[in-house]
Amino acid sequence: MRTTLPLAPRGDTCVSRVPIFGALSAQDQDAVAGLARSTTVAKGEVIYRAGQETSQLMVVHTGKVRISRYSPDGHEQLIRVLGPGDFIGEGAFLTGERPDHWATAMTDSRMCVFRHDDLAGLVAGHPSIGLGILTTISRRLSETEHRLAALSSADVDVRLADYLLDLPSERIEGCVRLRLPLAKKDIASLLGTTPETLSRTLARWAHDGVVALHGTREIDLLEPGTLVDLVGGR
Repeated sequence: MRTTLPLAPRGDTCVSRVPIFGALSAQDQDAVAGLARSTTVAKGEVIYRAGQETSQLMVVHTGKVRISRYSPDGHEQLIRVLGPGDFIGEGAFLTGERPDHWATAMTDSRMCVFRHDDLAGLVAGHPSIGLGILTTISRRLSETEHRLAALSSADVDVRLADYLLDLPSERIEGCVRLRLPLAKKDIASLLGTTPETLSRTLARWAHDGVVALHGTREIDLLEPGTLVDLVGGR
């Protein structure tokens, strides 16, 4: 990573975008921005490895970061993808433990970096920041538990249907249109399957008239009720 100059006031930083800083006044957000450093990471660059000591909270300003674990044989399991406003390094801040996952830039990214010592002072002076961190961790834990339950008890059809129904969508010409936020190989890793199985499932649904595929990312849900039925009538 390459660290540059301190950030400008909040209008040009990620501070005003991050939920954990949202309850602060404009003056306090400017003070927080003064503690942050701007770091750029290139696509594919490892931000930190599992077991690596980290003493910083890093907030994604622009770009995407993948959080993943690797099996002993080198197989990657994608855990989540973080975008602008999301952060990493909170585990080491709260517990002092080293991460059990890898953080890698999926795209050229810019991050706002806070030293843990500075963050401790911020939390002491502004409890809403600590509450925001805990709220985010709780949400991530809930999402992970939901996905693990699906992985252990559901087939690929159910996992994929559940994933698609959670994506942002819009209604166009009588159908529900959505755009995949990740490459299919990454979605497959996230859902605990293979890219080939994922593609076959989508192709079968397209053949059956459940979905229509447009290029590599856009999908029309022609019969969203069928997907709802798959995941148990949610």
